[in-house]
Formats: sequence, C-alpha cells, structure tokens
Amino acid sequence: MYAIVDIETTGGHASANGITEIAICIHDGKGVTRRFETLVNPQRDIPVYIRALTGITNEMVQKAPLFEDVAHEIYHLLKGQIFVAHNVNFDYSFLRYHLNAAGYELNANKLCTVRLGRKIMPGLLSYSLGKLCSHLGIANNSRHRAMGDAEATAQLFSLYLTNDTANHIAQALKQNSKEQVLPANLPKADIEALPNAPGVYYFHDQKGKVVYVGKAKNIRKRVCSHFTGNNPNLQRQEFLKNIHRISHQVCGTELIAFVLEAVEIKRLWPKYNRSLKRFENTFGLYAYEDQRGYLRLAVDKHRKHMPAVYACNSLLEGHNLLLKLIDTFALCPKMCFIQKNDQPCSGSQPGACACDGHELPDDYNAKVNAAIDELKKALPTFAIRDEGRTDDEHSCILIEEGRFYGMGYISHYYDADNIQALKNYLTPYPGNDYIKNIVTGYASRFPERKVSFC
Repeated sequence: MYAIVDIETTGGHASANGITEIAICIHDGKGVTRRFETLVNPQRDIPVYIRALTGITNEMVQKAPLFEDVAHEIYHLLKGQIFVAHNVNFDYSFLRYHLNAAGYELNANKLCTVRLGRKIMPGLLSYSLGKLCSHLGIANNSRHRAMGDAEATAQLFSLYLTNDTANHIAQALKQNSKEQVLPANLPKADIEALPNAPGVYYFHDQKGKVVYVGKAKNIRKRVCSHFTGNNPNLQRQEFLKNIHRISHQVCGTELIAFVLEAVEIKRLWPKYNRSLKRFENTFGLYAYEDQRGYLRLAVDKHRKHMPAVYACNSLLEGHNLLLKLIDTFALCPKMCFIQKNDQPCSGSQPGACACDGHELPDDYNAKVNAAIDELKKALPTFAIRDEGRTDDEHSCILIEEGRFYGMGYISHYYDADNIQALKNYLTPYPGNDYIKNIVTGYASRFPERKVSFC
C-alpha cells in the first residue's frame, strides 16, 4: 500500500513554518482506495506570495483544526504505508517534524515521483509536476492545492507502475538503495561514480555552478552522509533541492584534500560553504619606508594587497615578536610604533636614535634588514612527501619560508632534494595561515614524511 501525499505550507522549511493543507491518497497499486484532506490552521500568517500561489488565505484556515488535532488520524493513515510524494523529502520532512511535535514518530519507506520519473520516463525536458501532467495528459484543475496535486501524483504513480518494466520502483524500495534519501534532482549514477578514496567533491546546481565544496577521507561515504536524516531547517532543504550533479577530484592523501578544499572554496566562493570563506591572516608584521627614508616595522591588521613580512594570529603575537626584534637588533621602539609617548626613546641613548634623526637612515635600515633576514631564516622551508593517487607516484606539498607554495604529484623515484627543481613539478596556489597550520601540524605528527632543504 502507498500513501500519496501533498501538503501546502507557510514556507520552505518545517522548523519555522506550518502546514496549511494536507491531502493523502491511499493507493493499493491499482488505484486510489481512500482519500483524506483537510485545511490546517498553521497558527501563523500565510505570506502574500504563498496566498497568491495556493489561493489559501488566512481567513480560510482561521477555523480549521490545528495540526495536533488531526495528527492522530494522519499518523495512522501513513503508518505502515510507503510514503510517496513529488520531491518526497520536502513533504516527508514537514510531516515527520510536526508529527514528532505532536508525539508521533514517523518512520516510513519513501518514493520520490521526481526521481522515478527520470528513470521510468527518461528524456523529458522537465520533471516538475505541472510539466509532467501536461505532457502525459493528466488533468489537474486544482494546481498548488493539496488534493489536486495529490490526485495528479496518484495518477502519475499509476502510470509509473504500469510502465516500470525495469523494476525501478522495487529497486528504490530495497533496504540498501540510496534512492529514498538522495535529493530529487541528483542522478544515482553520480553517487555510483564516486570512489572510496580521499579527495574533494563538488555539488553543482541546475546551471552547473558549484554551490558546495567538501573534502573527505572517503569521498563516496562522506557525500552519502550529506543525505541521511531528515533535518527540517531551511538551509538543508534549500541545499538538497539545488543539488543536480556531483563531480570530484581524487587526492593522494586526506591532507592534500584538506588543502585543496581550502583553495577551491577561496577560488569558487560556493553558496553553501561558510567556515573557510572568511579565513584570512588576522594580523601581520609589515615593513615600509617613511618619507625620511627610514625603514619602519609595524604590526597591523591584514592588508589584502600588501605582503606581510610575517603573518600573526593576534595583535599580541605580533607585538611580542616585534619586541624580540627590537631587543635583538637594537631597533627603535618609537620607529616600530611600540613606544607611543613623548618620553625619550627607551631603546637607545638620548640623542642617538633614528627617531630623533641622529642615526642615519642607511645605518638604521641595515639593522632592520638584518632583523627581517633573521626572521625569514627562522621561517620553515620543507616539503611533505606522502602517498600518491597511484602506486608509482607520491604527493608533495611545499612550505617555503613559512608560506604555502603549492602542491602536486611527483614520481615515486624522484629524490625531491632540490627546492628549485621540485617547484617545476608543483602547482603554485594562494595560501593562508589555515593551510600553513594544517601542513606544519601534519609535519609535526609525521616527521618521517617531512623533507628538509639546506
């Protein structure tokens, strides 16, 4: 038995919206044997654009039952049946959420008539309910009303049952089938093409644009985890609806996948990625020449178009580093913006410092350059040599003077002991402290995979 369901709602996600109308057609595999429909008082305003779409007004639902008043009957109509709907995860997430709030736990096998349509009737331009009904000659005089759409879906489902010569419906209902949980617009073939290997995966929308980038130790397992559960919030429902295709890049290691994910998010700026979009080096140690010809060192917030001598995670870290340089190289604290009062310079004898012009620019600049050179020498230069995508190659990531240079794949037999020669085999990428930190952290945990350069 099948329960063919359609609902109208006040919005696109269950956790912040109510149901305004529900219709259920019980189908025995041959035809509809029972019908249930009711308006529902959502206890909130119905937005204007939804009123215009459905024709359901606030006045129409004012005296309708609350969902909790009809939850018992709805639950027992759905219990034990196969839940069928056009874009099933939307209707199912709403009813499961509101039934749960009323004290009922819905767990049902699901069939999506969008996904089934793509398999049983391939090659159509659109699989929206309206376009399918028009193409197949199914009359629906109550479009965007629950019973009108449920009846149309029931007729559509009857046609699927008649034309399902390849047993797609039975396959979709198998316990190990992914059909029940996949987004309506995502071909199962895209999932089947995913490898059980480390890498980066891309979710594309209807136009092919990348809307999400993720990394994984096992691409197929991680991608499938996105589609489990019935989270009712707006972001997830919109996210699932907009996934039309998946592509991927296999990486030699999970570390390469971590780095490539960060690079790709900055390059593609996908709609649904959040965490790595805004990552920037917060502060930096900068060097510049003032109008008098003196080199000045200063800690400042990250500047996008001005390279920092050294990247810092905080203002305190930058000031502590600058204090060490002042002490070691006898730099002027006023010239470094550490001492900001009108008192004599605390870093030298009165009348003998760059801040009062008694130390010549060439002499002071030589000390600043020595400090910068020493700082650069302290920045690590190394490579991580690790497993490749195949047995005859290795992956390689290069950190040069504390900055991420790039990565790539080298021959299993290549020595990789010359940094300039190694660069010929690597692809340069823009980096940031996030990438540098995960690579240096990995080098600390696996020192045997670290290649140092003289």
